[in-house]
Amino acid sequence: MRTDDSWYQGTADAIYQNLYLLERSGAEYVVVLSGDHIYRMDYGEMVRFHTLSDADATVACMPVDIGEASSFGVVSVNEEMRIDAFDEKPTVPNPMPGQPDKALASMGIYVFSTELLLKMLRKDHLCEGSTHDFGHDVLPKLIKTNDVVAYEFGTEIGRVSADRYWRDVGTIDSYFEANMDLLRPVPPLDLYQRDWQIRTADARSPPARTCSGPCETEPRLINSIISPGAIVSGGTVVNSVLSPDVLVNAKANVVDSILFDGVTVGAGSRMTRCVVEKRVSIPPGAIVDANSMAGAPGCVISEKGIVVIPKGFSDWGPYGGSPSGAAVNGAKLQLQN
Repeated sequence: MRTDDSWYQGTADAIYQNLYLLERSGAEYVVVLSGDHIYRMDYGEMVRFHTLSDADATVACMPVDIGEASSFGVVSVNEEMRIDAFDEKPTVPNPMPGQPDKALASMGIYVFSTELLLKMLRKDHLCEGSTHDFGHDVLPKLIKTNDVVAYEFGTEIGRVSADRYWRDVGTIDSYFEANMDLLRPVPPLDLYQRDWQIRTADARSPPARTCSGPCETEPRLINSIISPGAIVSGGTVVNSVLSPDVLVNAKANVVDSILFDGVTVGAGSRMTRCVVEKRVSIPPGAIVDANSMAGAPGCVISEKGIVVIPKGFSDWGPYGGSPSGAAVNGAKLQLQN
């Protein structure tokens, strides 16, 4: 709400309301990215391609099967990769030149000259009826008046190994599936390219460990990612992602789940296909899955049955009961200080 009395109205408006950052940057070019996509890309190579093409704007695109292209914004290009049309989720997508079974889908990644971008956004802001979105409004108009080129994602050019992985994680299910992709025997997204490291926040936590729980209950860790500070103390973790400082207690079972920082899983509890927010405590003996948590106030269950336990969730009530169906000691999900 920097310039108007409303929140961001679209992707273009989000940048328009922060134009002062571009104006004072002194940058010759601007790279516009989406915040809910998972991929690896050498932006330097895309900017180089943009300058060598002498284009006014460059759009990163990836080939997709023609049968799936209706879910994307599809660009039509000539043999020189100049874009002559942009269609948002077309019923009949235009194929790539020489590849009738493929279409070029926009990734929502753009390079502009700063001067042109400022001009376009100011013009769009004054346009009545605009949704102030790059894909819906800005890009289709720009293609009609300026030289716009397509940059193909996932080629061998650039410093990143070409794994060609790209996922939009704008929904719970797509976010969950992107995490599960990392647990495949050979993950489609390469986190381990040594000369192109994936960097994350330094949690400054002690090393992760597994150890026996009370009564010498042995831990089991199968096909999972376990972050620094996480402890599996006599519990079982299968096909799951544990963030820093997670604690899984004795005889607890965590299967196909994503646990955020500082989550505590109580002894004997069972969790299946869950996403649990930071510092939530799961009570001992609780059962957390789509059936047990159906109808729980504040709990979200996705279309594909992924259970989301949000930060601050405390209304345990009759939900997530023990195998006998009774609530466990009247326990409630609470935040840990």
